[in-house]
Amino acid sequence: MTPVILLATGLAAEKESAEVTDWAARIGWLVGLALFVALIYWLMREGWKWRGTLQGDLPELPTAPSEPGAAKLAMSGRYHGSTTAGQWLDRIVAHGLGTRSRVELTLTDAGLDVVRPGAADFFVPVGALREAVLGKGIAGKVLTEGGLLIVTWEHGDKLIDSGFRSDHAAEHNDWVDAINSMINKTETEGAR
Repeated sequence: MTPVILLATGLAAEKESAEVTDWAARIGWLVGLALFVALIYWLMREGWKWRGTLQGDLPELPTAPSEPGAAKLAMSGRYHGSTTAGQWLDRIVAHGLGTRSRVELTLTDAGLDVVRPGAADFFVPVGALREAVLGKGIAGKVLTEGGLLIVTWEHGDKLIDSGFRSDHAAEHNDWVDAINSMINKTETEGAR
């Protein structure tokens, strides 16, 4: 036999069929990955519930009075959550304050009415308002400078920052001015 024929028969003998996929191993990996992802989500949910348990000393949220008065300002937008005042990463989840949602804000002489479709509504009496500023971030939401209306208010013995973003961000300055002037007016009347 010539070397070419020997080489051709050797190559033919070395050829094997394509490797067959091991479906059992592949399915096992997919099931393992799905279980790992489910475990991570379960741990995150348990952490959220635990945080709510730790914040259980927070009193129930006030509701709007039956006659809050005429609306000074109204705004629709997004509620991005509440945190402990001055600590923009310490989210408060008790009583639904950690749930992001759409929001309808109304400022009256009685206070700030926060109506959230699909989440718990609450009311901040004018006496509980402490400050309104423009910020750039609150627990899990970071925007450009001045892109977030942050209202500081007192609930029980805790100061809370709540973050709102209007559908029309140009409204934020009017809200800051109106809330801070209400706070100054209340403090001046209280000092008399």
